Amino acid sequence: MDAAPQTSQPSQPSQPSHPLSPRFERYRALTLRRHGSILEIVMGAGQSANGKLATADADMHRELAEIWRDVSADPDIRVALIRGEGKGFSAGGDLALVEAMANDFATRTRVWQEARDLVYNLINCDKPVVSAMHGPAVGAGLVAGLLADISIAARGARIVDGHTRLGVAAGDHAAIVWPLLCGMAKAKYYLMLCESVSGEEAERIGLVSLAVDEQALVAKAFEVAERLAAGSQTAIRWTKYALNNWLRMAGPAFDTSLALEFMGFSGPDVHEGVASLRQKRPPEFG
Repeated sequence: MDAAPQTSQPSQPSQPSHPLSPRFERYRALTLRRHGSILEIVMGAGQSANGKLATADADMHRELAEIWRDVSADPDIRVALIRGEGKGFSAGGDLALVEAMANDFATRTRVWQEARDLVYNLINCDKPVVSAMHGPAVGAGLVAGLLADISIAARGARIVDGHTRLGVAAGDHAAIVWPLLCGMAKAKYYLMLCESVSGEEAERIGLVSLAVDEQALVAKAFEVAERLAAGSQTAIRWTKYALNNWLRMAGPAFDTSLALEFMGFSGPDVHEGVASLRQKRPPEFG
């Protein structure tokens, strides 16, 4: 939704891909590659050829919610690595999907369930998840980026929770994880004002695990994933399970924020939010 900065594509891993389990054959919006016991999940591979950022249309939103169950169920996968291709990590929700949610109750309830499943499936995925974020990181992709067990950002990445700019409450992952990672004061500042956080600043305030130069981003993410894949799987997975109880305890706050966000999709402000984004102007909320 925001204009993408001029960034170069992070270098790609050189290791060859291995065959995927049949359970992954149904995925179309996400590009999946297996590197030994590491599953690489790429958003926007098809869109980047047209110079576009990965937008979470209906198909990608559904697949982002479902993929984590299949990662857990696959005995050949030890680690999942999620990244974006092209100019950025993710561009947020597709405006056509947002309009459908605002105008149709059935669409709104379906996407609400997917948004809930995306967060809880990520938290409950028993395999470690690594994210590699460059360029803009917004929307459903950002949920995976910040809920990943190890989140790595390019120093020049632009992390933005765009909900209030759209005219709805900051739901998705925001209430469950931002205060825990960077503190309530910073969370309120960035979420209420819809301010952009650079990768470098995100590391400083504890919002992400690491910030690196963009050209080193993918290589560093794979290095971390390989270390996780080589470690004791019971020790790593049980450590993740125990630590994620902090997030599970915040479940009521998350459920409330998600309900308020989707109540906002039935109100008037979201229509002005969408119109302002289409017209590339500041919103004028009444």
